[in-house]
Amino acid sequence: MHRILVFSVFVVASCGIAYELIAGAMASYLLGDSILQFSSIIGCYLFAMGIGAALSRYVPEKDLLSRFVDIELAVGLIGGCSAVLLFSAFAWLSAPFRTMLYALVFSIGVLVGMEIPLVMRVLHARKAVFSELVSKVLTFDSLGALAVSLLFPLVLAPSLGLIRTAFLFGCLNVAVALWTIWHFRSELPNYAGQRLRAVFVFAALLAGFTWSEPLTLVSEKRIFGDDIVHSVTTPYQRLVVTRWKDDTRLYINGNLQFSSRDEHRYHEALVHPVMAARPLAREVLVLGGGDGMAIREVLKYPQVQRVTLVDLDEQMTSLFKDSGELSRLNARAFHDPRVRVINADAAQWLESSSDMFDAVIVDFPDPSTYGLGKLYSVPFYKMLARHVRAGALVSIQSTSPYFAPKAFWSIEATLKEAGWHVRPYHVYVPSFGEWGFMLASRAADYTVPTHIPVPTRFLTPELATQMFLFPPDMPRLPVEPNYLNSQPLVRYFEEGWSNVMR
Repeated sequence: MHRILVFSVFVVASCGIAYELIAGAMASYLLGDSILQFSSIIGCYLFAMGIGAALSRYVPEKDLLSRFVDIELAVGLIGGCSAVLLFSAFAWLSAPFRTMLYALVFSIGVLVGMEIPLVMRVLHARKAVFSELVSKVLTFDSLGALAVSLLFPLVLAPSLGLIRTAFLFGCLNVAVALWTIWHFRSELPNYAGQRLRAVFVFAALLAGFTWSEPLTLVSEKRIFGDDIVHSVTTPYQRLVVTRWKDDTRLYINGNLQFSSRDEHRYHEALVHPVMAARPLAREVLVLGGGDGMAIREVLKYPQVQRVTLVDLDEQMTSLFKDSGELSRLNARAFHDPRVRVINADAAQWLESSSDMFDAVIVDFPDPSTYGLGKLYSVPFYKMLARHVRAGALVSIQSTSPYFAPKAFWSIEATLKEAGWHVRPYHVYVPSFGEWGFMLASRAADYTVPTHIPVPTRFLTPELATQMFLFPPDMPRLPVEPNYLNSQPLVRYFEEGWSNVMR
């Protein structure tokens, strides 16, 4: 019997950590700023666990097993349904989302905080040696936390998604309750009633696990509005592709990445000021841009012999390579023999690679988190400089100079601090509004091209010249460069876009 209860510690510890990770990941996906979300959720969760541990002392000795079973059923039901409740709240009731988030985290934390003290009291009542009891319980508690911390990002979230993962761990909590009910049935005064409740909760959670995909799609359709044609949670992000009539859109973690109606404006502005001004560029590096649109534009230049695309997410590049409709958007660029795809962290790859390039296109997502902010930092741009040949040009997507001006000009200041000569420019993209880029070179000799030698849908030499002119309502602002230890860029970005969303 002792072994059963001690092993249950491993399971309940796994479930407790899982709910914390799910809440943090869900908040990061939906609200951004992963450090703030995880920090606040962990703080709330640990505080609630302390309250739960304090409350556990008020459970009478005669009711320890019964209350332990009740707590497992409550944790399983609330924790198992937490992800779908949060996702639905964001989709249908966006205003109270944060209230529900912290209410759920606090509730789960209180219940989880009661679990281990109750198990220890049950074991101690059965004459377990106290020193051995504490050692075993804390060991299994730590092992359970370690197991889920590794499995969650590597296996569970990518293969099951957040909602199914939550239901799975809810089922595990209820399984512990059922296990306890069966093995200690002679000691439970309400054995039949608790067994019936446990079976009912387990069935409800199993149904949620089975039907989680339709539940997710209903909520996502509410969020995005259009029909969802593809959605997947990868180890790094949530990808959703929607379609309405002839408009296909990609969202990453709820943020629009492109609309097929006007993405050509963005990608032509990103690529051609570099490529048209560098007619001898034969080896081109694309960082980010896993949708293949940027390499589509690069491959229009016949002198290009090799394009190396470095994108972290293999599922992203595979989706835009293997899906017939999505691969048509990038003109089947991933099937071109000149293209080499490397799925790796761009900073780590640059650090380990010795490859040199004639042109670089940087198409990272906006610096909305500190993980992304490192890709817009002084050290990163210094490292990039070691991979360009003499005369090479670099273009960098740099968020909106109109909506997030401090972030935009901080990217310019960061490049200058890293030793680059910089020419900021901008273009109007209907889906995004006014959008900004940086043209960086090692020498101050960049000239806007007067001829674009490949077919384009939007960009002309005249428009290219105008892109480098800024009106009075988009002035250069005094801002700090983005260093890794402080990352003011992320703060500037949040400040700018939060004003837009009000």
